[in-house]
Amino acid sequence: MAITKERKTQIITEFKRTEGDTGSPEVQIALLTARITELTEHMRHHKKDHSSRRGLLKLVNNRARLLNYLRDSDRNRYLAVIQKLGLRK
Repeated sequence: MAITKERKTQIITEFKRTEGDTGSPEVQIALLTARITELTEHMRHHKKDHSSRRGLLKLVNNRARLLNYLRDSDRNRYLAVIQKLGLRK
């Protein structure tokens, strides 16, 4: 259910801005998106798992806050991230 170490490092190398970057909004949004995708698949099979549903909603809200921050601070980076992840129209 958790993201494997290899998958996490792959996501970080794909979205990092500089060498050693693991905390930029782009990396955080990409990692949250991967976790949200996995939890969504879990919820399709386990519809009554309410604690996982609560965790999923917390992840979605956290990603939305990070996206709002990135949109307000640097519009070009925001557009690049949502286009790369395919989040919005």
